Amino acid sequence: MADRSPPSAPRPLEAGQLLRLARKDRAAANRAVASLSLEQQLALVCDAPAARRAALIELAPAPEQLIPLLPEAEFCFTAKAVGLESSAWLLEYATPEQVVACLDLDAWEGHSPVPAKLDAWIDAIAAAEDGAALRGIQALDPELIVLYLMQRVSVELKPNDDEDWQPPEGGQTLDGQFYFVALHDGDDVSAIVRILRLLFQADYWFYFRMLQGVIWEIPTENVEWAHRWRVGRLQDLGFPTWEEAMELYGYLSPKQRLQIDPDHRPLSVEEWHLPVWIPGLPEGRDSKHSLFRTLAGLEPEERRSAFYAFVSTANKVAVADYMEISDVETTPKAIDKAARWISRGLEHVARERGLTQADVVQRVPLDQLFRIGANLDPDAARPPRPIDPSDDVDASGDVVA
Repeated sequence: MADRSPPSAPRPLEAGQLLRLARKDRAAANRAVASLSLEQQLALVCDAPAARRAALIELAPAPEQLIPLLPEAEFCFTAKAVGLESSAWLLEYATPEQVVACLDLDAWEGHSPVPAKLDAWIDAIAAAEDGAALRGIQALDPELIVLYLMQRVSVELKPNDDEDWQPPEGGQTLDGQFYFVALHDGDDVSAIVRILRLLFQADYWFYFRMLQGVIWEIPTENVEWAHRWRVGRLQDLGFPTWEEAMELYGYLSPKQRLQIDPDHRPLSVEEWHLPVWIPGLPEGRDSKHSLFRTLAGLEPEERRSAFYAFVSTANKVAVADYMEISDVETTPKAIDKAARWISRGLEHVARERGLTQADVVQRVPLDQLFRIGANLDPDAARPPRPIDPSDDVDASGDVVA
């Protein structure tokens, strides 16, 4: 009898295959991407190396629907791979949350924004079409925009009671009241002019506050407030303060390493929004880490909770180890280190307590298992950068040079 079962669906092409097809037959590549669901298109883009993502997004039938779905950090990685000077088309479709996250992740070092990076990101936002540029600017902390303006222009307000007053040489004005001049000879302030014009036309009070801020506000206070807002948002994205993250490396006595709190429910972790693309953790007998082999044997609900608990621990590793969270390579590095030392702790507790490794992960939090593993070989586990007590540590725990 002939086999009448329906043929299996063809397997979607991978990123490299699609890009090779696009070079030969772009229309065929467009059709191949269009045949995928939006969720499959998102996975295709996020699973690809950052340098290839823009080309894949351009093959999508509706980039305006796909780009806003990129997790915040993945959007940042993609824009950086394209080059900020060429990323306006991405920013045109970005959500305000994606735009803000880009600066939170990439434009700071320690307690302060990096002037060159702040310039590059805000200039890139200004290069987008009017509506997107306005949304992006309005999404940023006002204190951050004032700092951006302060490092590029000086501002004077025309006095009402001085008829002999003359505008500063080379000064530009949009309203006949505020005049601004580039601080550095040869500096192209066209992006600033565009930002101010958009605000003047659509949000006058924001425009007014920005220029008044350049004249009167104190830079250090603006840095402090912008830093506070940033720390809060990073915590919402799962990145703790440095002090919280460094608890992973706290000392435990041999007795404490084997204690199990009967009230702990380590696999009751709720799902939370991930800023990076991690569709799942490696599982199966061939995994090099015992943690992942153990998780593969749990019930689906327990595996789901363990997934979020593990990502939380990996984020702590990234912060404690001074990893650059705007670097696309940080996530795999943090995941590998978290898995390695959790596995060490897991194996130790299971062996010493006579438990199965599944029993241990159901009774001991993963960050505690990391801490146990790190205590077994602290010299190998500790963060690569030594902690100097003389360092000036800011409110988020970042070391200020």
